[in-house]
Amino acid sequence: QVQLVESGGGLVQAGGSLRLSCAASGSIASINAMGWYRQAPGKQRESVATITSRDSTYYVNSVKGRFTISRDNAKNTVYLQMNSLKPEDTAVYYCWVVVTTSRPGPPLEVWGQGTLVTVSS
Repeated sequence: QVQLVESGGGLVQAGGSLRLSCAASGSIASINAMGWYRQAPGKQRESVATITSRDSTYYVNSVKGRFTISRDNAKNTVYLQMNSLKPEDTAVYYCWVVVTTSRPGPPLEVWGQGTLVTVSS
């Protein structure tokens, strides 16, 4: 079993900053990729940012230059630093991790419970 614990969401004014954290724990042999998705009301879930085990990163165009994803391999934790937040960034943000567990089998895709980010205008 692998568990994800997210933190850092909340209410912020436009132009402000927030930092999301997601810590993975459990039967983890290695973490292949980590990232953040978000889902706004009435919209589909979208990938916001991802980071691979080799630190290759991906950002959706709408957050490039404003958000930064990073990971701490020693802590099995991924972060999302969000600056210059806009009202359209309002959404539930979900942590996403692909892990190789200590048990035989293919890598697992694990989702966090979600944390709400609200940006007021």
